[in-house]
Amino acid sequence: MEQIRTLLDEANCKVHLVVKDLKTDQYLIAEKMDEVFPSASIIKVPILLAVLHYVQENQFSLTDVVEISPENKVDFSVITEQDLTSCTIYELLLWMIITSDNSATNELIDLLGFEKLNHYFKKIGLAHTNLERKMMDFEKINLGYDNVTTARDMAHLFSLIYQQQLLIDEFNKIAIDILCKQRDYERLKRYIADVRIAHKTGSLDTVCHDAGIVYHPTMDYLIGVFLTELNDFEFGKRFIGRISKIVYDYFE
Repeated sequence: MEQIRTLLDEANCKVHLVVKDLKTDQYLIAEKMDEVFPSASIIKVPILLAVLHYVQENQFSLTDVVEISPENKVDFSVITEQDLTSCTIYELLLWMIITSDNSATNELIDLLGFEKLNHYFKKIGLAHTNLERKMMDFEKINLGYDNVTTARDMAHLFSLIYQQQLLIDEFNKIAIDILCKQRDYERLKRYIADVRIAHKTGSLDTVCHDAGIVYHPTMDYLIGVFLTELNDFEFGKRFIGRISKIVYDYFE
């Protein structure tokens, strides 16, 4: 994959990159795997798993209704736009992933609490993934609190999701199904069509991420491209798309 090395050398940002063959469990690329960086909305993937585990262990139902707290509503949210006052747990999980809905995420953070969420992250082996603030909480950001992860943690998480080890069968399938409904096609899916990907993006002013499982016709693989210290967000999306296309063609 010399093309990728050339792209990495040309990048005007920090690139954390992982590609893993999910059949052999072998890393094909591992770049800056253990460096901690702002997770942005990638943090919503472990939240998805934590909430499903919580529902499973406490014998709740995904159809249970949650009242939406006004203080959890933020801009650029389906829930806020529709002025919803309640949602089922399933609806909150769905919006959190497929449109990266921050109001839904904040409500789910309240449902479990920071301590339970972070405990679950550590329990499943996410050594450097930490939730320190709600979505769009700029006050906390200014005080130095942020949500963080590493490429290795995300590779580990998506490997567990692929192996369907974390939850009962029904919830494992629901997690993958929701991730496959992701509506952002501008990064990993930018230059590849008609392929199933269970993935999640993340965005901040200087951050552009996309990571997930590619169900390739010949070989399932995991890919995570995490860009930080970025000064051109559109470049970031194209860059992730180019990396994704090279890897896809390699497996073909």
